Amino acid sequence: MNSTKKKYKKGAVLGAGSFGTALSAVLASNGVEVTLWAREPEIIDGIQSNRRNPVYIPTLELPSSVVAQAELSKALEGAEFILIAVPSHAMREISSDIAPMLRGDEVVVHVAKGLEEGTFLRMTQVLEETLKGVIPNDHLVVLSGPSHAEDVAEGLPTTVVVSCLSNEVATRVQHTFTNERFRLYVNPDVVGVEIAGAVKNIMAIAGGVSAGLGLGDNAMAALMTRGLHEITRMGMAMGGQQDTFAGLAGMGDLIVTCSSEHSRNRRVGWRMAHGERLEEIIESMNMVAEGVKTTRAVHQWAQENGLEMPITAVVYGMLFEELDPRAAMDSLMTREPKNEINM
Repeated sequence: MNSTKKKYKKGAVLGAGSFGTALSAVLASNGVEVTLWAREPEIIDGIQSNRRNPVYIPTLELPSSVVAQAELSKALEGAEFILIAVPSHAMREISSDIAPMLRGDEVVVHVAKGLEEGTFLRMTQVLEETLKGVIPNDHLVVLSGPSHAEDVAEGLPTTVVVSCLSNEVATRVQHTFTNERFRLYVNPDVVGVEIAGAVKNIMAIAGGVSAGLGLGDNAMAALMTRGLHEITRMGMAMGGQQDTFAGLAGMGDLIVTCSSEHSRNRRVGWRMAHGERLEEIIESMNMVAEGVKTTRAVHQWAQENGLEMPITAVVYGMLFEELDPRAAMDSLMTREPKNEINM
């Protein structure tokens, strides 16, 4: 067998939320030995006693080859690859914690979709800093695309992308995860894949507001299309490739996040459109809506770099400046008329 087509045999999944749990099941079904690390004792107990995560996707029965572990160092023992499935704001902490525990030959895959507040760093850039001198940059991988955990857990067809500086590493990750229900494509554009995954969450909040206000299908189509334009402009300004934003990491993820009832970010917008305050919404959710923090980071970056991002600006206003949702949507329609395509 070609070396790039060999599957990894043992992995550690750090984070037993919905996606970490669902991907553990995917890997186990592919014959991978998985250790799933979680902080919560009730999750460890639930998986050990009845093969279910009682907090996230409790309907999913995990294969026996998924072992729950509360101790981080033990979870990492013997792992050929490490899948970090925590929110973007926790990436620096968890990767700093594991750095002294690693051998140095592991591959580190992440599935977070956000930018670090204050630094505007993408997640692989955070990993480059925290794992410097331990894990080479061409062993850092991002897995992204339209992949709500609920569908993955049910075994519904899902297609995503894997991106890495090393095509050999990316291809090996591809073959480790891919099966008849979970398909990966390799995309070498790490920058574009990460920016697309982060910024689409902002557009999903706007989509939720539009749906919550009952603005109709035309408005949703416009938001998604112009949202993709904003994502592409920012991504290309940061070094991403245009084609990436028309693919699974860009358009694909944008469509599912703006239209699905499973979307946490869309849910935030929907609830704001119905008069709920952001603090109340966040407090009531047991899962993180990445778009809230990402909006603050992207809005600040756009202002500092002189990039016009009107949808991001109104979402920022709704989240942090008490801008009325209907007034926000109206403001997008009353902007100065422009060309759709730069001429």
